Amino acid sequence: MSETKKRNVHLPEFKAKVGLEAVRSVKTINQIGQEYGVHPVQVSQWKKEIQEQARTLFEGKRGPQPVAAHSAPDRLYGEIGRLKMELDWLKKKSGVSLP
Repeated sequence: MSETKKRNVHLPEFKAKVGLEAVRSVKTINQIGQEYGVHPVQVSQWKKEIQEQARTLFEGKRGPQPVAAHSAPDRLYGEIGRLKMELDWLKKKSGVSLP
């Protein structure tokens, strides 16, 4: 009879810990894999994923947002329309209250 090996499921915290240690490059990938009981290929994949996802940490945080050139006229025309409607309403209301 052959025994089926159960697949290990690692928590995200464990993956981050191992991957960050691989990014630091203090030890080799093989040493890290032996230390944590993970295959070196898996350690390399976690390292690569951390490096690829690192830039998304700083996207869209702060700073001036770029104004789209095509949205400015639409926004301004909308404001003009709203102000015209308010002016018409005020003219109508003020005309009704006058004798």
